[in-house]
Amino acid sequence: MAPAVYILGVLITFACGVLLMRGYVRGKKRLLLWSSLCFFGLSISHVFVLLDLVVFPNINFYPWRLGTAAGAMLVLLYGLIWEDE
Repeated sequence: MAPAVYILGVLITFACGVLLMRGYVRGKKRLLLWSSLCFFGLSISHVFVLLDLVVFPNINFYPWRLGTAAGAMLVLLYGLIWEDE
């Protein structure tokens, strides 16, 4: 059951990124761009969770998981601080 939840996490965060990017292409609101990039980064982080806990349980992917999630949040934080409307 746990692998299915991890796969769903990857798919849902990627789908959110795609939908946000689609909204950016239609409306050209820059905050949608930063949000979509954040969700793409979070989907990569979820891939590392899947690799860490299911595919390669003997290899520690924790720093990669944490690094990609932190990078994704920093992208969103940059967009929130520097983008003005």
